[in-house]
Amino acid sequence: MSSEVGASQNGIGGATLGLYHAFIQFAGFTMGRTVSAFDAPWQSYPAGGPDTLPGGSNHVTGVNQFTYTAQFGNGVSGSVSVQDPFLQDQSNVWNTSYATAPGLITGAYGSNSFGGTRSPDIIAALTVDQAWGLFKLSGVAHDNHVSYYGTSEPTGHPGDKWGFAVQAALSIKNIPTGPGDVINMQAVYTDGATRYNFNSLMPTTYSLYGGTGLPGVYQSLGMGSYADVTYSGVTAATGTSLESVKTWGFRGGYTHNWNPNWASAIYGAYAHLSYGNTFKVNHCANMVALLALTGTCNPDFNVAVIGFNTIWTPVKNLAFTADVSFTNLDQKYSGVITAPLNVAPAKPAAFYELKDQNMVSMLIRAQRNW
Repeated sequence: MSSEVGASQNGIGGATLGLYHAFIQFAGFTMGRTVSAFDAPWQSYPAGGPDTLPGGSNHVTGVNQFTYTAQFGNGVSGSVSVQDPFLQDQSNVWNTSYATAPGLITGAYGSNSFGGTRSPDIIAALTVDQAWGLFKLSGVAHDNHVSYYGTSEPTGHPGDKWGFAVQAALSIKNIPTGPGDVINMQAVYTDGATRYNFNSLMPTTYSLYGGTGLPGVYQSLGMGSYADVTYSGVTAATGTSLESVKTWGFRGGYTHNWNPNWASAIYGAYAHLSYGNTFKVNHCANMVALLALTGTCNPDFNVAVIGFNTIWTPVKNLAFTADVSFTNLDQKYSGVITAPLNVAPAKPAAFYELKDQNMVSMLIRAQRNW
């Protein structure tokens, strides 16, 4: 089944210039912008693949930080770090009292009421890097600070709620299948820190369209939405406190070198997200009232990705890659909704079946290093 992504696909992409790494290192300190101390060394590419693999963090484009790393000898090191969560590590914050029908069908489950950054993310990591491979255990504390219940300060706001994430990464080298072959894998659990599983290069909402066999129904629709915390209310007197969103995931890959010029890899990832009970009650009331949902309402979902690639390196520092991946959105809704016009993908107001969606992607890449 082919699906259409409910984001703007008619826009023309433009090239951008980004400064991903700019930092000073001295006596164990790293100050500036680079990859996170939380990350696995391969970021979210255990064996290549697209940017959109869940199952762990990805700061390949860099994050502002102040980090200290101590070397204990024999390949063992430990790091403590504070980093800016604003761009890379802050997910949605839904206030369900402001949900709209046009927003719901795009995965916006309310007003995105992020209240700004009050604290950096606080990270600790332990790494063992030796000839056999690598093991890394990392954790992060993430403060969730949200905006007002209403549109002005007197309406008040919920108190902050700290979230966290824990990640373990393992790399196995020198395996019998050949020199340079490697197996990389990692697993993560988050509670109120969703971006450390559904990484910063992934979209924060899913709105995928496909076919349907139901009579009188225009198409099928699969929805999913990330958040760190949720709440509801328009005043402090009627509002709820923050409720965290919990996720878990894993990803892994195996790379085999056929010879110095050719290599192939297979990889996969799987992640689950679940909302709290209070959010589900309020959100499902919105789904019925605003979209006339008839069927099952459950905003939890899973994302699975599997892929394969081949890399040709004809000369040193020049590589050509062909990568094919399959993505499945396993959403937990079922039934039919009455949806309004969705402008970006030009989907008409009509009946839509809520249904899982699949997507196939192919990446062709030429890379030259100097």
